[in-house]
Order: sequence, then C-alpha cells, then structure tokens
Amino acid sequence: MSLNRVQLLLLQREHAWSTEEWIVPLAVALEGVTAETAAWEPEGGGNSIWQTVLHINYYNERLLKRLTGEPLGITLPTNNATFEGAGGRADEEQWKDTVRRTQELAAKLRDVIASYSDEDLEKPYGNWTVGEELATWMLHDAYHSGQVVLIRRQLGKWRG
Repeated sequence: MSLNRVQLLLLQREHAWSTEEWIVPLAVALEGVTAETAAWEPEGGGNSIWQTVLHINYYNERLLKRLTGEPLGITLPTNNATFEGAGGRADEEQWKDTVRRTQELAAKLRDVIASYSDEDLEKPYGNWTVGEELATWMLHDAYHSGQVVLIRRQLGKWRG
C-alpha cells in the first residue's frame, strides 16, 4: 500500500477520531457519556470530560478557521480558560450540543484535509507547515481521548 501524505494524515485522523485499533479514538471514548458522567470532576483536581471536550472544541474550531481563512473570533486569555463553560450533571441537552459540535468540527476538519494536495501541506502555518500542524493536532486529540477513557474508568463507566 502506498499512501501520499494527505492520505496518511486522513488515515491518522480516522484512527484518532473513529477507528479503534491502537488507541481508543475520541468518538468511541465519548459514546454513551451522559451529562452526569461528563460533569464529574476528579477528586484532588483535574478536568471533567465536559471541560476536556470544550478545550478540544476550542482548539479544533481555531484550527478549522485558520485552515479555511475565517476570522478566529474571540481568543481566550489562557489555555486554562479553554476548559471553562461546562454545564452541570443535569444539563443533558447542553452536553449533547457540546458533543454535536465536536462531531461537526471533526467532519469539517476531515473534509478540509481531504481537499488538500501534498503541496498544500507545505504551506506555512505559523512557525510550521500545514502538514506539521495537522500531525501534531491529531496527537492533541488522541491525548485527550485517553484522558476521557481514564475518567470513565475512574467512574466505573468504561468497558467491563
């Protein structure tokens, strides 16, 4: 099998988002999570699943806007601020809206990547290239997917 760089990024994205093999991808990690589970915060500190998903959405939205040339909108003052705004344990509709936004962003980002040529990956993106940014972004989502699974395990709400 011979893949070009865009195809390789799409394969990585598929495995970070929906296809479970080496890691639990984010879409799988979020399956069946309720607002009650999403809002739980670990004792002694740490973010809830909901806070983590808000953080993911913030950066995924910024990435999408930068890749499509849209204005970035509001820039939060700190990374910690990207984890704020989670609802409570009874806010099921708000949680579902948060997950829907995660899914929308994932689909749009996948479409943008699929529209690229290998040459597009060489375009500047800050101090990096677009291809380098996409590769490290996927690691970011995969890292946080692992956190979601860990929190679910702490709650006894992961696979038996």
